[in-house]
Amino acid sequence: MKKNYLILLLFCFFTSLSAQKKFIIPDSLSNKSCDYFNEKINYKESDSLKEKLYAQSWLAKAKSEKNDKQMALAYKSLIYKFDKKLRQKYADSSVTAAKRTNSDELIGSAYMTKGIVYYDDKQMMKALDNYLIAEDFISKTNDEYLIYKLKYCKALTKYYLGFYHEAIALFIECVTYFKEQNDHAYVNSLYSLGQCYSRVNKYQLSSQINQIGIKAVIQFEIFRMKSYFLFSEGINQSFKHNYVDAIKKLSMALPDIKSNKDFANETLAYFYIGKNYWSQNQKEKAVFYFKKVDVIFQQQNHITPELREAYELLIDYSLTKNDKKAHLLYVGQLLKIDQLLEHNYKYLSGKITKVYDTEKLLQTQRNLEHSNNSITVIAISTTTVLMSIISFLVYRNYKNKKLFKELMNRQPEKSKLFVANESKELDINPEVVAAILKKLEKFEYSKKYLEKEMNLLKLASLLNTNTKYAYKIIAKYRNKGTIEYITDLKIDHIIELLKSDNKYRNYKNKSLADETGFGSTQNFTKAFKTRTGISPSYFCTELNKSVAVNT
Repeated sequence: MKKNYLILLLFCFFTSLSAQKKFIIPDSLSNKSCDYFNEKINYKESDSLKEKLYAQSWLAKAKSEKNDKQMALAYKSLIYKFDKKLRQKYADSSVTAAKRTNSDELIGSAYMTKGIVYYDDKQMMKALDNYLIAEDFISKTNDEYLIYKLKYCKALTKYYLGFYHEAIALFIECVTYFKEQNDHAYVNSLYSLGQCYSRVNKYQLSSQINQIGIKAVIQFEIFRMKSYFLFSEGINQSFKHNYVDAIKKLSMALPDIKSNKDFANETLAYFYIGKNYWSQNQKEKAVFYFKKVDVIFQQQNHITPELREAYELLIDYSLTKNDKKAHLLYVGQLLKIDQLLEHNYKYLSGKITKVYDTEKLLQTQRNLEHSNNSITVIAISTTTVLMSIISFLVYRNYKNKKLFKELMNRQPEKSKLFVANESKELDINPEVVAAILKKLEKFEYSKKYLEKEMNLLKLASLLNTNTKYAYKIIAKYRNKGTIEYITDLKIDHIIELLKSDNKYRNYKNKSLADETGFGSTQNFTKAFKTRTGISPSYFCTELNKSVAVNT
């Protein structure tokens, strides 16, 4: 009897778990249409809890209506809203639902999205395979935008696989089409075309494309891309052996690339800076940057054929320094890299010029390992790692407390003068500047920056000017980009609220994000850490401790 009772309990438990997993549309959204959910999804913002709810509700609504078209679109929205591990599953489901519609446009679009997922996971050949399937369907439609979007996706993949001439032909078509259709796609196509030209030794063409790209960035106010054209020209100058100019341009581009968390191009920048130093016989500086390439490889497991040379140079350097430990490390890393390249770039791996082939590397690795006492190496390595961890934790604690103390001692700014940064030129009528500064002062005083989704366009409207003038004036008188300026105002505001009103210290990060007008919790915590050096939760914890001690 007891055994049967236990089985019944277990059955009820697992049944309840299954029921919890089944999504139910909230009452507030139950009467909304699929078109409503489609309009509410912003594909550029992946961490919005509200949009995740919309995406789930959209799929549930489509399933309840047995609407295959809407199911395909809803699955596509889920790709952008949930964990990366689930993206392939959602892409497959989108393809399955699209096939049931017999719509060439929808099926082709679903396969293209599946290819993009593979591309983002650095599975280039699988990406290309899906693009080719997509092409079979999209070519039967009259949707020009979809046709050229697919050309762009194929071109990007061919570029990363090293098929530069094929990529160039596609990018030229994309540049011509998107110039009249889509500013962002036009600028992105120019950037990729310039990169391709430099890889096939057409440096003059590459420089010309980069110049056109920079003009387009200014014309269309897509300022985030300016650093990428600078980066592209830096690589171009590397190939032309203009080492000093190349290092300068790459170093100037790096901060924006890093802030975008674009680790692939960050790695390339480190490699080419290092290679330029190496060519000038400044090998210590070169090795510093090559090691940064290895750090990102260890963190992201990302590598491309051209980065392989960094490890060959690191091996050479360790040999000249008779550093057996470093030599063994980089030989091992290069073996891993060759396995990855063979897997991800198998159609290109035969074309990669190798100073150290696999057999030579394996023999070197065996010789080095034989010459070392493995027990000693393990003991030393373990001790070093433990000491490093302890030192890091002690230093981090000291640094966090120091930053917290500085924040507590900082006085709120009642009024901040507009001091011009003389290094930034301003070709705007002084009377216009004065009028805009007056409105900017009012903007800060009235705390309009706390509005949700405040950006350059909204700010320019409040200042009664265009985005170009607003951007330039903020850069000159606040010495910041527009996003940084607005974000810093929001963070400074919440810091003073937390210090002055204890109710805010009990708020979750999501509530604090809402209070300051951030689009998501993740954006808020990232901005707080960038501005202060510590997390909001750490600041609140230390603040509560400080208050408790003083009461």
